[in-house]
Amino acid sequence: MKTVSLSAPTRSSTVKFRMPTRDNLVPIRVDVEVDGQRYRDAFTWNPRDPDSEIISFAKRTAKDLKLPASFVPQMLQSIQGQLAEFRSYEGQEMQIKEKIMPLKIDLRVNNTLVRDQFLWDIGNLDSDPEEFARTLCDDLNITDPEVGPAIAVSIREQLYEIASQSVSAMREAKVSKKRRAPEFASNSKAMNNAVDMFKYFGSKGSVIRKRKEWYLYAPVVDVVPNEEVVVVDTTEGA
Repeated sequence: MKTVSLSAPTRSSTVKFRMPTRDNLVPIRVDVEVDGQRYRDAFTWNPRDPDSEIISFAKRTAKDLKLPASFVPQMLQSIQGQLAEFRSYEGQEMQIKEKIMPLKIDLRVNNTLVRDQFLWDIGNLDSDPEEFARTLCDDLNITDPEVGPAIAVSIREQLYEIASQSVSAMREAKVSKKRRAPEFASNSKAMNNAVDMFKYFGSKGSVIRKRKEWYLYAPVVDVVPNEEVVVVDTTEGA
């Protein structure tokens, strides 16, 4: 059983906004419906890539999936909007206080349903959600090649929320210096869970799963029968 040591909270560090991972990739979700046809997908995008790559991607995707050309501008708008939001945070200051964060996975991909929760060190800028997802799939004997990328996107979405909420907290603190700086992402469920977890284990405790709590952290993998796949959303995430 893996043990992660928790030390007492240190002074918060201020850094420029970025994803707290090795690769600064943006989690993207696209949900477009035109004339009764629907395209849904989730993937990551390098914010440094030129916008011309987005156009090529949208056209190629529509062609490969035999979607009408009217899907292309809708896809472009969705992707460009999410990238613009991400880029609006760049250069902004973000504050990191809690290091160990609880993340949750609740996905349905094709025939496979995956539920899990685990701890993530957001202070580790060398972390790799994609590698973690591949290892998790290997450990759980998940063979569907689409499950791993979906897990990685879900992790990145949660880390993106943590980082963006931090920027918002820093902005608010600058607006009102007389007021105590708000807790980092205080309105984020993940952040509140981390604070509660620290209080639970204490300042010098360690994150060791108690036997009676093992069921809470044990990953769950279900296989949906083929006749029920039609009701499964292949891109729904946590």
